[in-house]
Amino acid sequence: MGRELVCNIRSGGKTTSAKALLETNEVIVRGDLRLNIPLVSLMSVSARDGELHLKWPEGSAIFELGEYAEKWAYKILHPKSTAEKLGIKPGLIVSALSMPDDNFVTGLRTAAKKFSNAKALRESDLIFAGAETTASLAGIAKLVDSLASAGALWIVYPKGKQEIKEQHVLDAGKKAGLVDVKVASFSATHTALKFVRPKGKR
Repeated sequence: MGRELVCNIRSGGKTTSAKALLETNEVIVRGDLRLNIPLVSLMSVSARDGELHLKWPEGSAIFELGEYAEKWAYKILHPKSTAEKLGIKPGLIVSALSMPDDNFVTGLRTAAKKFSNAKALRESDLIFAGAETTASLAGIAKLVDSLASAGALWIVYPKGKQEIKEQHVLDAGKKAGLVDVKVASFSATHTALKFVRPKGKR
């Protein structure tokens, strides 16, 4: 999740103070002015004199962000790949169980030193576990024993579903003795939450 900033925003001939949040796939504005701007829809992005200028088919806006204008422009123009967001590097031991994206799994198999999508490998640097319902979170605790000391467990779950919500995932990770350290957009339909062992138990 990105940094939320309170700033002045000029759009539609008006200036208002609002909360602006740069997410993985969109810029969100909340306050008297409410906007959801998908990054893929942006026609132009520029930063100058502390202002971020955005233009999309339905409108345009200028965000007075100060030192963050250049940073936001760079992040919008140079988005991280899914692999970068999830800490995937060549040479790792990786397990992927019940994942919703076959192409993602194929990419993992190619990059990993050792890989399994049948069972969790011992000393896994990364374990990806797909969870479509709360019932599928039941096996999370068993995966912890397969993690390397500094390994990470990513739970990948669908966005906007009543069957499973972020709090369900957070509770499952906590129950397994882990702490949540990061959230990332896995795809247009799924979110990923990262869990690790507490520092004192690594």
